[in-house]
Amino acid sequence: MAFCNRRAAVLLSLAVSSAFAQQPKQPAAPIVQPGAPGKSTKKVSTAAVKSAPKRPPAEADVYFMQGMIHHHAQAVEMVDLLRTHGESKALHDLGERMTVSQSDEINYMKQWLTERGKPTMMPHNHAAMAGGGMAMPLMPGMLTPEQMAALAKARSSEFDKLFLTGMIQHHTGALIMVEDLFDVPGAGQDAALFDFATDIDNTQRAEIEIMRGMLKEIK
Repeated sequence: MAFCNRRAAVLLSLAVSSAFAQQPKQPAAPIVQPGAPGKSTKKVSTAAVKSAPKRPPAEADVYFMQGMIHHHAQAVEMVDLLRTHGESKALHDLGERMTVSQSDEINYMKQWLTERGKPTMMPHNHAAMAGGGMAMPLMPGMLTPEQMAALAKARSSEFDKLFLTGMIQHHTGALIMVEDLFDVPGAGQDAALFDFATDIDNTQRAEIEIMRGMLKEIK
């Protein structure tokens, strides 16, 4: 009896599957492209949409990503010094979170540029235009060589104070870079870049407030 029941269940399952298989497939919803003023709309195939060339990034988008890679790299370098020169445990923990997130963001920015056929470093002409000659220019907020040298010499609470003031300066520069990007007509239209730049702005504003609080506690 049990075998008969199992057989009946299998036959019922096959019958249901067959019924669904015989049902005609519903056609995909058409993609409609609006026409120009006074013109009718037209249907566009899915294949045509997928094969359509992607909009190339604006020059300001590329410059922003290249510059932010350079900008983030200095922050990672500063945290490397923090590991051996700093005193505050809370600051160490904050620095580690920063370096993890900014290293991940560097990898993302390099991937974004590579996928769009763009170099991950600024061309020399951009460096020259920014006043850096053939070297990479200092982006807004980046520490000067003199500031980095002073940071490398400092120790303990003196280092913590220099690190916090320097990183607040550094983060503020990143906010300026995001603002400058969105001020350029036609820039920031790439959805992935828009979300990324907005996230940088939100994250670094929050970290600036945390660091200001830490700075007040250093005697």
